[in-house]
Amino acid sequence: MRKVLLAAAVLALATPAVAGTLQEVTTKGIVLSVQGMDIDVTYTPDGKFTAMDGQVTGEWRIDGEKLCTKSNFDPNEQCVEYPKDKKSGDSFEVVGPQGAATIKIK
Repeated sequence: MRKVLLAAAVLALATPAVAGTLQEVTTKGIVLSVQGMDIDVTYTPDGKFTAMDGQVTGEWRIDGEKLCTKSNFDPNEQCVEYPKDKKSGDSFEVVGPQGAATIKIK
């Protein structure tokens, strides 16, 4: 379970992409699908995020084309690349340090 939470935190918060995709992700939120679980991730304008009904909390920031995150499950900052030009309702796969996951922008 800890591995799933860690993967969720890393993939949810670590994401290189274009400003448009990252803007959509951080304003609308995402559903992260990893290892058979759908995890709702919510971002706030002050650079914070929550997932798994508050079990995962952390901070996010955009660095160029990357969304970088750190969480209570992994205090080390991680970044993951997102594809360009995605919008609300789009789904796509990302690969982070913990492996692949599917992201759907709410």
